[in-house]
Amino acid sequence: MTSPQPRFVRPLLLSAFCAIIFAAPQISPCAAEDLVAPTKTDQNVAKIVAALLERRHVSRTGLNDELSARAMELFLKSLDPMKLYFYQSDVDEFARYNLTIDDMVKGGNLDVAYVVFKRFLQRIDERVAVAEALLNEDFDFTTDESIVVEPDAARYPTSPEEAKDRWRRQIKFNLLVAKDEALERKRKAEESGEEYKPTQEDLEDPKAKLLRRYKRNQKRWHETDSDQLLELFLTSVTTSYDPHTTFMSPKSLDNFRIMMRLNLEGIGAALREKDGHTVVSRVIPGGAAHKQGELKADDYIVSVGQGTDGEMVDIVEMPLDDVVEQIRGHAGTIVRLGIKSGGTGETKILTITRAKVELEDSAARSQVVETDGETGPKMKIGYISLPSFYLDMEAARRNARDYRSSTKDVRDRLNEFKDDGIAAVILDLRMNGGGSLTEAINLTGLFIDQGPVVQVKDSDGQVTPYADEDSGVAWDGPLVVLTSKFSASASEILAGAIQDYGRGIVVGDVATHGKGTVQTLMDLGQEILRSNRAPNFGALKVTLQQFYLPDGESTQKEGVKADIILPSLTTHMDVGEADLEYALEHDRVEKTKHRKYNMMGADVLNTVRTNSANRIEKSDEFVDLLRRIESYQRQKSEKFVSLQEDKFFARRKELDSQKEEEKQLLEAEMPDDEVFRHNFYNDEVLNITRDYVEALKRQNLARAN
Repeated sequence: MTSPQPRFVRPLLLSAFCAIIFAAPQISPCAAEDLVAPTKTDQNVAKIVAALLERRHVSRTGLNDELSARAMELFLKSLDPMKLYFYQSDVDEFARYNLTIDDMVKGGNLDVAYVVFKRFLQRIDERVAVAEALLNEDFDFTTDESIVVEPDAARYPTSPEEAKDRWRRQIKFNLLVAKDEALERKRKAEESGEEYKPTQEDLEDPKAKLLRRYKRNQKRWHETDSDQLLELFLTSVTTSYDPHTTFMSPKSLDNFRIMMRLNLEGIGAALREKDGHTVVSRVIPGGAAHKQGELKADDYIVSVGQGTDGEMVDIVEMPLDDVVEQIRGHAGTIVRLGIKSGGTGETKILTITRAKVELEDSAARSQVVETDGETGPKMKIGYISLPSFYLDMEAARRNARDYRSSTKDVRDRLNEFKDDGIAAVILDLRMNGGGSLTEAINLTGLFIDQGPVVQVKDSDGQVTPYADEDSGVAWDGPLVVLTSKFSASASEILAGAIQDYGRGIVVGDVATHGKGTVQTLMDLGQEILRSNRAPNFGALKVTLQQFYLPDGESTQKEGVKADIILPSLTTHMDVGEADLEYALEHDRVEKTKHRKYNMMGADVLNTVRTNSANRIEKSDEFVDLLRRIESYQRQKSEKFVSLQEDKFFARRKELDSQKEEEKQLLEAEMPDDEVFRHNFYNDEVLNITRDYVEALKRQNLARAN
């Protein structure tokens, strides 16, 4: 999300930084085998990052013992998320740094990063040697034993014997997965009546494949250079503040600039690292993956291939930056992704042609929809799907006459609706991950007649309201804002403002995403030297502002709660702000004075809620949805998986069936290439909208058409 220009750090502080940088010789990064001690440059960068964090982070918290302990925990997790490498004795030994990392980083002392990482490389070498020996043995798949699959339930081994047993089970698990996937490919071929032809993957010895994966991962870590280690360690320090505050090494900053110049060329998906895996956090509307239609949020990417026949490279435990480099590319080229839905089940290969996200592809779309009249009077409703808050900033700066913006496009749709004689408007923000703050304010202004839309608190504690200053509205009739757990940032500002003004109702998941913060990217070289020709010392992405609604509530972590809740799978997915470690807490500021519309009174909401609950209770589709949600939650809560072959395959079969059902559910709940698609979920949204209009009419709060 764009934000007001941040204030600069005081000149006195910058002068100290300049002295630090000019005293530091430039040292080339070295491979892990040569990582003896941190360079002088690395030490000075650590000092700068520590100073900027204390001065610029919205919390205004200095690096302290609590953040120090968090940093150690996060650093260990970044290296060994499933606790497969370190011994408990290693962790106990490292504990002597738990309350000193803050002081060390402020003083430019990075010794702890090198101590921990060198021990990590030692343990990797030991574990790969154990795995290679185990792969030469036979495995008994009839034994009723299990493996831990939940990182928080895992514990570090206390002895070489326990470590060996953990790896024996890990290998058994991977061999069972490989066997199950080969059987699934054969079964699908037979069901379709085709002749089964084993793939190269089926013919390869799974033990040899596993050993190659372990050795490739070992080699990758040994090739870690000083910049990469600095990024790993300092990001553990920065994310102890909040999950969006991160450090970029010079290479990562270069990659970021390349990505920006490519203008979203690629597959159009946001990725994150989770327990050593690459997970899709969001599919960008209008991007190549969105058009291809199969990649979904919470999919795990396990392999990547270039072109139509390039080798599928195993990316499990590959650093996220390296994964991004594998996936990113120019428009028109092909990339293949091996994905597991939710991290389980069969690996499916998706072929995606990289493309540039065009503004038209992510623009507002609309349709006039008529209710069926089965449970109430027929009614025309204007539906608008808005995937982002967009603005052609370059054209706007040129004062171009017809530059594109979400506000202008939605205004045009609303004007068209008036000619169609609609009774209400549904604004669908279910897949809207945010965008321009200015656009969120202006678009909210289409439904309210002037007033504050959002309040912004800076790192100095100052709270500034930002208001819609244009008089008049584009639509003054009944309004329904449709949201999900994927509705984030600017979407939450609009939905929350509509609630605070009493201007309409919010329908959908229990709450929105819950991201109530904004970050700025601080190029360390430019920040210090105030020159575009400054050397590349990396960058700090820091959370420097927090958003609040007109009534003073933050959207952070708790999101915007729906007035009318519809059962959904997305509510229970771990994709919200509250699912991230050390997310900033929800708080509030003083409310601002604003108008209050009378379009969501208690009587109106109670009527609409009761009618919707009665319909859902009688709906076979919603009853089935609730059953599937219960199954999904049960599967999510599993911490251990049986390694007895029959039990393992039975569970996998159940999971595969469940994943197919989940895919169908998400397709039913989420917008797609159709502007509006009739299904049980969307039809209930129409019913809610009709009931809302009728309830307002009974109280003379909505005009008749």
